[in-house]
Amino acid sequence: MKAVASVIMNRVNVPDGEYARVSQGGNIRNILFQEGQFDCARETIRGNYNSQNIYNMVPTDLHYYIADWALAGNRLNEIDNCLWYLNPYRPSCGSTFPANGSGTLHTRLGEHCFYRPTPLYSKT
Repeated sequence: MKAVASVIMNRVNVPDGEYARVSQGGNIRNILFQEGQFDCARETIRGNYNSQNIYNMVPTDLHYYIADWALAGNRLNEIDNCLWYLNPYRPSCGSTFPANGSGTLHTRLGEHCFYRPTPLYSKT
């Protein structure tokens, strides 16, 4: 959860590219609800109801702790400046993500691959 929170806050604070425009100077809500970015913020996925959306979840003390941790400026060192993550549902991570090549593989934590921006990202 801290790794995902780190990616979200990296997007909120990145100085250029798509996420800088989306966040409009640091608006977390804009980042979380950007179309197609976080499945938990979507009520439907591919036309089907998403029962695991944030409206159906009951936050625990751990969730509040991680949110406070991230909002206080903390980040996982392992995540660095990564702007993307995904679960590839396979043993290895692709070398780039997203498809436009604006991210390159940085690390894998558990089942998730994390990608940092390439110079191409600033042109998105």
